[in-house]
Amino acid sequence: MTDANRTPTPIDTIADAWVDTLAEHEPTLATYIGRFEHNGRFGDYSPGGADALITEARSTRAALQAADAVDPIDTVTKLDLARELDLMIEKHEAKTHLRDLNVIASPAQDIRATFDLMPTASVDDWATISQRLKALPGAVEGYIATLRLGIAEGVVPARRQVTEVVSQIARYTADTGFFAEFVGDAAPTEGQLPASLARDLATNANAARLAYDGLARFLASELAPAAGDTDAVGRELYALHSRHFLGAEIDLDETYDWGVEELARMVAEQEAIADEILPGASVEEAVAFLERDESRKLRGTKALQEWMQRTSDRAVEELGRTHFDIAEPIRTLECMIAPTKEGGIYYTGPTDDFSRPGRMWWSVPEGVDRFDTWRELTTVYHEGVPGHHLQIAQAVYNRAELNSWRRLLAGTSGHAEGWALYAERLMQQLGYLDDPADRLGMLDGQRMRAARVVLDIGVHLQKPRLDGTGVWDHDYALAFMLKNVNMSEEFVRFEVNRYLGWPGQAPSYKVGQRIWEQIRDEEQERRGADFSMKQFHTRALGIGGVGLDTLRTAVASS
Repeated sequence: MTDANRTPTPIDTIADAWVDTLAEHEPTLATYIGRFEHNGRFGDYSPGGADALITEARSTRAALQAADAVDPIDTVTKLDLARELDLMIEKHEAKTHLRDLNVIASPAQDIRATFDLMPTASVDDWATISQRLKALPGAVEGYIATLRLGIAEGVVPARRQVTEVVSQIARYTADTGFFAEFVGDAAPTEGQLPASLARDLATNANAARLAYDGLARFLASELAPAAGDTDAVGRELYALHSRHFLGAEIDLDETYDWGVEELARMVAEQEAIADEILPGASVEEAVAFLERDESRKLRGTKALQEWMQRTSDRAVEELGRTHFDIAEPIRTLECMIAPTKEGGIYYTGPTDDFSRPGRMWWSVPEGVDRFDTWRELTTVYHEGVPGHHLQIAQAVYNRAELNSWRRLLAGTSGHAEGWALYAERLMQQLGYLDDPADRLGMLDGQRMRAARVVLDIGVHLQKPRLDGTGVWDHDYALAFMLKNVNMSEEFVRFEVNRYLGWPGQAPSYKVGQRIWEQIRDEEQERRGADFSMKQFHTRALGIGGVGLDTLRTAVASS
């Protein structure tokens, strides 16, 4: 760690300038990190927009290469920013942007999702929203141009992703869908919404709906017929995506074999706990027993949100007294029900000044109104404290040492999600999951993450099925997941479609946890009797979000 008065270096200047460049080219990303000066517009989703950003990336990479690190913080910044820029350029050269369509994290969702994070308190906020709604058709038009170029070059997503996104868009644009309800509920807390602005909002929201309907028609009539018949992306492209999500290069075949073994270990651990809950019971019988327990149920999203908030507040207060140093701005974590109904639970970090706090979002599928606390307790720790919120908000808070790129944008899914799974196990060790039912819920999630390692690599590398009847495909993957998770078939279907369209992301949770644990064990071996778990966590989180190879190097040299 360095002096709190550390002077910014040339490498900090390059990294900060890269954040400015990304904010200019990707206004939705700027909104995500709390840079609101670009909130009234979208970036250029056309092929020309992608080319322009890569030109900037190459220029930044050259400037970074020519700069000398002046301290250990610079060394980490240079190492990790170079890794990210190189990978970004490599992905562009592989034309991944021409097939960027999936059910959870592609422009088809991101263009809409940015409105979830825009301020809505004042009349001026709603005027900015109206401007962005007006700009939305141009963004969609650019995105269609990129996907159309992909068709021309034979670089297309799988058909399954295309048809699923068409269904998503239908929900966005319905009379009771996002755009209609979003502007229909416009009510600033500061000031009165002028009639002229209300009309503009309605007009621009309707134009946005029509633009999304146009995207759906393009997907159904042009992209779907040209899309791929198979879900697998193949070993070469999968390896590229895996490096993107982990910030580390792994042996895919060894990891697949480890995943099979880890899954078996999770099953055995679950079976032992099931016997604690109901002597002689199988895991399925223990789950059925718990699902009949009304004392462990929540009914309705309001009850879910209130329970999430209470649980989170308790963890922040207690862990802040005992196991972590949690600064005051980090102690605020808002638990939210997402305005969409797509499924999934996620975290969004605070703005740089903490004016918008970190938030935990639950996107509850249509028709789901009952929730099991024993199953979801570990999720609150995963998304909140000591999971994502502690990790990400701590990096944002660390202004004294970290430049804006390190605080707000650096990192990988493997670093973030790996830490969150690591945090779940830590909460077990700290006594927060002493109830066998809560531990079973935690293991249910850990088992699912282990199963995803096997499924994801198995499908995309078209490995032999575990039962020897052929190679992995969608139907086998769905049956495999239904066997390994205790969740509704609707949820599991969404999850499997997510894995098939987002290669390498799902395994980054469990593989990231594995690498975090390896780094901790290596550090314990190096330090021997001087090793302190609390100090390890402080040092490792103080580095901020980085690729996992960078984390290993930085911890070893600290």
